[in-house]
Amino acid sequence: MNVASTPFHEAAGWSPDSWQRRTALQQPQYADAAELARATAQLARLPPLVTSWEVLALKQALAEAQEGRRFLLQGGDCAESFADCTSPIISNRLKVLLQMSLVLVHGLKKPVLRVGRFAGQYAKPRSADTETRDGVTLPSFRGDLVNSPEFTPEARRADPQRLIQAHAHSALTMNFVRALIDGGFADLHHPEYWDLAWVEHSPLAAEYRRMVAGIGDSLRFMETLAGPIAGFTRVDFFTSHEALLLHYEQALTRQVPRHKGWFNLSTHFPWIGMRTAALDGAHVEYFRGIRNPVAVKIGPSVTPDQLLPLIDALNPDEEPGRLTLITRMGNAKIAQALPPLLEAVRREGRRVLWVADPMHGNTESTSNGFKTRRFDNIRGELDQAFDIHAAAGTRLGGVHLELTGENVTECMGGARDLSELDLERAYKSTVDPRLNYEQSLELAMLIVRKSAGGQG
Repeated sequence: MNVASTPFHEAAGWSPDSWQRRTALQQPQYADAAELARATAQLARLPPLVTSWEVLALKQALAEAQEGRRFLLQGGDCAESFADCTSPIISNRLKVLLQMSLVLVHGLKKPVLRVGRFAGQYAKPRSADTETRDGVTLPSFRGDLVNSPEFTPEARRADPQRLIQAHAHSALTMNFVRALIDGGFADLHHPEYWDLAWVEHSPLAAEYRRMVAGIGDSLRFMETLAGPIAGFTRVDFFTSHEALLLHYEQALTRQVPRHKGWFNLSTHFPWIGMRTAALDGAHVEYFRGIRNPVAVKIGPSVTPDQLLPLIDALNPDEEPGRLTLITRMGNAKIAQALPPLLEAVRREGRRVLWVADPMHGNTESTSNGFKTRRFDNIRGELDQAFDIHAAAGTRLGGVHLELTGENVTECMGGARDLSELDLERAYKSTVDPRLNYEQSLELAMLIVRKSAGGQG
């Protein structure tokens, strides 16, 4: 079914600010309400970051992923920073996602839907509202959208002007990504554009280059028969972020000509995090009224009795491509937690796209104080997710990963078998540990091998 032709029904009793009548978790405390109002009013006058037709195109592609005709690759930084809005960091992140998608296209023999966790991923949920050091208590760092990581009262103050700065940095990021793609950066005729110099001696480099050579040979053969194939010169690329700070999202929620309803035009694909997914909470209230495709993170404590009403609230009309469920269970818990959810959704005949996030349920702290993830646990959760879906007669339609194109050492294991001692060498994340390029590419190859082993 074409998503654009699907009948649209307004959410009853909804408006862009109706969330303010619900309990809103994980929101910063702004000291000056008038200052916040001025900032959001200014933000509401600024141009949107994405367009409604891009949003609807993504929803159509997600509907195809639900049917098994595409595979979703969603990845990027755990939390973007304003300081990292630079051409090398943005282009390296794009290179990683393009290279992973090339591996997946080659191995899965189906189109890959590329969605970046960027151009808006500037806020992060926190387990506590405050942080105490040496007897001094200050507000927690909630990402560059809210405050600064330095432990001073000035830095930790929730600053409404950062809403405007986040919009500007998101626009700069989007502009550069679009320019790269439109300029041929993603051209399959030239995958050498995507090379990252620091991985030249990677154990995976030779296998990847053989794959690229094979794709190049196939492409030249097809074009010898059919002439130039325009679709291979560029790719579609979409953005996503956790829509955590609702004042920011509301200010960028707009009506557009020739389309009914309201669109969140801060991103193509917003999601609700596990901490803010309460059925009667402000985030679910906001999400139920926007026309974007939306996602929800689902943790191991969620029961079928909790999940089914959430699906009803967010996709009451069973719209194709509307709702994605991103499971983040943990390697030790997925075998027990996931099957009842799959069975309940399958039994009720609900239309969702199932995606695995093997990162967030596998976070741990080392003896030397680093927050990390073990590659073996990430791989283990992903392996189990494929097997559990196959046993349930459902389909794992994508992956959601925290990764970077930088030469970081934040997750242990992988092709170079990074150890606890290696973490000290290049740990750059201020929030969560990310896969580096090598580990990301290795995971893409593992997905291909696992899929070849038995998922329909």
